[in-house]
Amino acid sequence: MLKRFARYGLLLTVLLLMSIPFVSSAQDEPGVFYWISHGAPADPVWTYFLQGAEQWSEDTGNEVRTSFHSGDVPAHQEAVRAAIAAGATGIVTSTPDPGTLTEVISEAHAAGIPVIIMNTEDADSGRDAYVGGDNVVIGARWAQYLVDNGFVSEGDFVWMPVEVPGATYQVLETEGISSVFDPLGITYEITEATLDQAEIITRMSDYLTANREDIDAIIGLGDLVTGSIKRVFDQVGIAPGDIPVVGWGNSPDTAREVMEGYVNAAMWQDPQATSYMSLSLAAMAAGGVPPGFDIIVGTLYEADAAENYLNIMEGGD
Repeated sequence: MLKRFARYGLLLTVLLLMSIPFVSSAQDEPGVFYWISHGAPADPVWTYFLQGAEQWSEDTGNEVRTSFHSGDVPAHQEAVRAAIAAGATGIVTSTPDPGTLTEVISEAHAAGIPVIIMNTEDADSGRDAYVGGDNVVIGARWAQYLVDNGFVSEGDFVWMPVEVPGATYQVLETEGISSVFDPLGITYEITEATLDQAEIITRMSDYLTANREDIDAIIGLGDLVTGSIKRVFDQVGIAPGDIPVVGWGNSPDTAREVMEGYVNAAMWQDPQATSYMSLSLAAMAAGGVPPGFDIIVGTLYEADAAENYLNIMEGGD
């Protein structure tokens, strides 16, 4: 029931934002918005974020110029500066690493351009608003799920693979995880898996082969690693459920893993809605109505709800 009310609240927010005139300061002309991602175009979750931006452009008549930068911080910063130079109506961007966009956000504001951060928060960046999950809270929820369900306890070890160690999302998620595990004496290790799917499977399989007996649970700190669990388990010879797994759940692969018991619980990030609402807030701010709030998204789902999210990702009903 609470999840249902949360969904209704999210829908109401979208409807309210859709009622705002999505235009630039020249009210008779569409605006040009820049949507900038630190992610890789091959990352499944960013496909859904992109769909939300494209849908918003179609619905509002505004132009949205998109770009991906695969964790390349200088290229990401240059993309923001290019948007400023082009006189963008508004900028929506994720954060590659904490503090990396503070200077360019200040430059955007000096030019009168609002900046909305999506997906990966940096509260000290000076951004106008944030739309996305609270990664500290999400990390704590994963850890608490494992504890509350009796999967880990004092003295246990949790493996945490991630695509890009040190990236904003990993830093914040680990902060939340450590807040639960450290007081309980549960240890953990973060290992790099890269952004290449084939290499991810190889590295994860190698780690599991070498450390299987020590691993009590796994937290997948990114969609690519969590979505690779079934292939890795099958390759190494680990049956579904033998090692408890939680993590991100923004890919059809992970939703199926939850349905089949390879992953116990996964976090849905509302990627399409995140992009849509981020651009809506940018348009609202450009129209002279500054947002005095952030929008927090995210739902932890288990097997009973996994099919619903699989349908969303596959474009079904």
